[in-house]
Amino acid sequence: MVIIIQHVPTEGPGTIAEFLQKTGRKFEVIQVYNGDLLPSNLEGISAVVIMGGPMNVYEEEKYPFLKKEDEFIRQVVQDELPFLGICLGAQLLAKACEARVEKASMEEIGFFEVSLTQEGRQDPLFKGVKSLLTVFQWHEDTFQIPKGGVLLARGLLCQNQAFRIGRNAYGLQFHPEVTYEMLEVWFEGKTTNILTEYRDRQTQYNQQADQMYANFFYNYSGVVRI
Repeated sequence: MVIIIQHVPTEGPGTIAEFLQKTGRKFEVIQVYNGDLLPSNLEGISAVVIMGGPMNVYEEEKYPFLKKEDEFIRQVVQDELPFLGICLGAQLLAKACEARVEKASMEEIGFFEVSLTQEGRQDPLFKGVKSLLTVFQWHEDTFQIPKGGVLLARGLLCQNQAFRIGRNAYGLQFHPEVTYEMLEVWFEGKTTNILTEYRDRQTQYNQQADQMYANFFYNYSGVVRI
C-alpha cells in the first residue's frame, strides 16, 4: 500500500494517483487537513508520498499536523521505506533530516528548467529522463541539502531542486504531479499564459513524470512499469 499525505484540498496527488491507478497499485490518501491520522506504524506500507501545500515547515503551531509529519518522516527514513516528497514534502524531508528550510531569494511560479547533477544523471530516480528538465514550480521557500544527502538537480533561481537522503528518500522542489485541472484552480482569477503553456507541454510533461514514477515505484516498491 502506498500512502499519500495531502495538506490542502487543492494539492492532491494528480498524475501520481493516475500512474498508480493504471499500474494497479493500491494507495490511500491521508488528508491531514481534514483530521486524518498518520499511520501508527509502517507495517504494510510500501512507499510514502508527501504532497505540497501553501504552509511553511516552520508553521507547526498553526498547523499541528506538520510536527506529527516530522516525526513520521524521521521514522520512514530510519526504516529506509521509499519516500517521495513534492515541494512542501521535500522541505519537510529536509527539515526532518536536520537541514535548514528558509525563504528563497525569490518565488518561482511557472515553468523553469532544472539540470541534473552528475549524481542525478546516475541516480535510479532519473533513469531515462533528460539531463535538462522543464518543470513546473510554485514555491517561496527553499531547502538546504541534509548532511549525508546528495544534490540531484539544480535550478538557476533556486539552486537546490532535488536531493536524495539515504538509499531511497527523495525530495523534489518542483511539481511533476500537476494536471491542467489543478492549475486552473491554482490560478483561478489570475491572468496567466501558464495554462496555455501547460497544454502545449502536457504530453511530454506527463511522460517525463511517468518515467520518474516508474523509476521510483518500480525500483523501490515493486510497481510494474507501464
